[in-house]
Amino acid sequence: MWTKKPDRPHLRSRVLPSVFFALLSAGVPFLFPSPGVSRDSLTTPGVVREFQASLVEIRQSVLAVAGDKIIHGTLVFDKEPILAGAEAVDSTTLFDPWEGPGEVFFKIRKNAIAPRHFLESGDQGTIAVRYIIIPVDANRTRVKIDAVYQESGHRVVHASDGTVEKSEMKEIKDQLEALEEAAAQAADARRRETSSELVRQSLIRQREDETTRFQNAESSQKNLEQQVGALHHELERRVKAPGADLKAAPFQAAASLKALSAFTDVVILIVTPHWLGVGTPEGQRGWLPQERLEQLP
Repeated sequence: MWTKKPDRPHLRSRVLPSVFFALLSAGVPFLFPSPGVSRDSLTTPGVVREFQASLVEIRQSVLAVAGDKIIHGTLVFDKEPILAGAEAVDSTTLFDPWEGPGEVFFKIRKNAIAPRHFLESGDQGTIAVRYIIIPVDANRTRVKIDAVYQESGHRVVHASDGTVEKSEMKEIKDQLEALEEAAAQAADARRRETSSELVRQSLIRQREDETTRFQNAESSQKNLEQQVGALHHELERRVKAPGADLKAAPFQAAASLKALSAFTDVVILIVTPHWLGVGTPEGQRGWLPQERLEQLP
């Protein structure tokens, strides 16, 4: 009578490794899973968001983020809070050409070592971020962001897990909100300027009336000039030593428009809790932190 022999898993556990190493020693090739995929088979769904803003406003915000020299949402060393050293470029081969509608912008960071939040990355290579802005109508614009990482040696492309795209989108949202706030503050500043002009005109009329009624016209005129001068003095500041960078928007990561030397006089145009919109003697306008300015003596 035939009897089934009992299974002996403990024998298999000893035999299989022996067979594997014997075949490996004999030069038999094995295929191991790759840490990444080729660009042709890579899928990057990216992140898409529609903003209640015009194409001009979105383009300005995207250009600011693309040029801020930071890849947001990733890092290469845990002790470094951000990944700096990025640059805006006109094109990159890490993405296939975009054939849809809209405008495309890119930012890359070369020589990144095993950046976080890219699937199974473990080598040195280049991070690329693509921004696509698509107008929906006059007041709505759609933004699509994709991010990939390509190893320099094996040319393997790794998709982002979505963290980079979400972080870059948040920066665009923050930029847009800063622009909207700056526009609102500029409108408020214009209203205040109009009010100040009305006050000034009222003072002038008062001076003229007083001059007509009183003989001491010279004294009245001098008093009015002192009032106007005091009002103008309140709107003037100067840059503290050792100087400061004039920013394009009211935040530290904004692009620098010009380096202002110490004791440069500026005129306040917009007031916010932490930043002042100012005009330089040359007529250039920008933003400076309040703590970098002091009143004139």
